[in-house]
Amino acid sequence: MSILSDVAEIRDTVAPMSVDFYHASAEMGWIDENVELLRGIPLRKMSKSPFHEYLVGKFLRLIEGLLSEERFVSKERPLTTSDSEPEPDLMVVKGKESDFRDHHPTTAELVVEVSINTQERDRSKAAIYAEAQVAEYWLVLPEKKEILIYTQSNGREYEQRRTISNGKAISIVIEGLQVDVPEVFA
Repeated sequence: MSILSDVAEIRDTVAPMSVDFYHASAEMGWIDENVELLRGIPLRKMSKSPFHEYLVGKFLRLIEGLLSEERFVSKERPLTTSDSEPEPDLMVVKGKESDFRDHHPTTAELVVEVSINTQERDRSKAAIYAEAQVAEYWLVLPEKKEILIYTQSNGREYEQRRTISNGKAISIVIEGLQVDVPEVFA
């Protein structure tokens, strides 16, 4: 079966939509909740396996207990950027949840994506998160039993990337967040 996005002459002529048009389309019911906007292209989100949900829940519990009242962690909440609105599995945002009643966050201190069947898509999100000045991006790769940690955004990309497969993944922005990588995948 041919996918239209695999055909270069079609892929190169796709007209990206703005974030405002994406929001308006969702309000009118043209786009359902199972879609996220990446680089102006609405993409259907993948279904979540039980293992994906297990890992997201495990990271959520680890992070929640470490946060002060000036931060909160959200699950699958949109992050609005200039041309995208990804919905990371988890993100830690400065402020109170009530600060975002009328708009989505535009940056985060930490974003965590658990990538079971979406490795290429989630790797491409690194540039989106870097542009949004997300301080730290964790890409959790269960098949490889590793966590990629992206830091030091220069506004276009992350200048530093570490791969942790043995030992502990340690956050530089969430004090006390340490994940024993072999243990989390055991």
